[in-house]
Amino acid sequence: MGDTTDLKRDTFIKWNDAICIVTESTHVNPGKGSAFVRARLKNVQTGKTIEHTWKVGESIDVVDLDRRKVQYTYKDANNYNFMDNESFEELSISSDMLGEKGLYLKDGQEVSVLTHEGTPLSVDLPKKLTFKVTEAMPAVKGDTASGRVTKEVTLETGMKIQVPVFIEQGENVVVNTETGEYVERAGK
Repeated sequence: MGDTTDLKRDTFIKWNDAICIVTESTHVNPGKGSAFVRARLKNVQTGKTIEHTWKVGESIDVVDLDRRKVQYTYKDANNYNFMDNESFEELSISSDMLGEKGLYLKDGQEVSVLTHEGTPLSVDLPKKLTFKVTEAMPAVKGDTASGRVTKEVTLETGMKIQVPVFIEQGENVVVNTETGEYVERAGK
């Protein structure tokens, strides 16, 4: 059991007899009346998105998840596929369920899969990961003078992010997996 302070992004809860993942959560403290938490939930079985509001301090049922070390192997049309490092069992998580987290997966990468009663639900990513820039427009003299300080680049996984204009194709960059933002330049 938990309470509304546990309603954070990527938290799994049991609500209306279904397991849901919190995709958004906002704490609202209005001028009048009591504070509340508004959250957007995604049902893991049906994929249906629901919005619900709780009073602050109301109890919620946080789902206990098991972690399994796995290696990302490949993506097919509908799923991301992993291999358990101990049993060599193959696990799949649907693209819809994994969402944006799939863009952070590289072939052979080791991650933790979060499971509930044997069913894989999501992956636990490190806060920062390093990626190679595969496409980047070259910086043009005068870009920063005209107010342009960032540009869009494509990373090795196909993800597109904004980086400073001095980043070039072939360089490695560190990305924050929680926000999807550029953090710093990494060694080549």
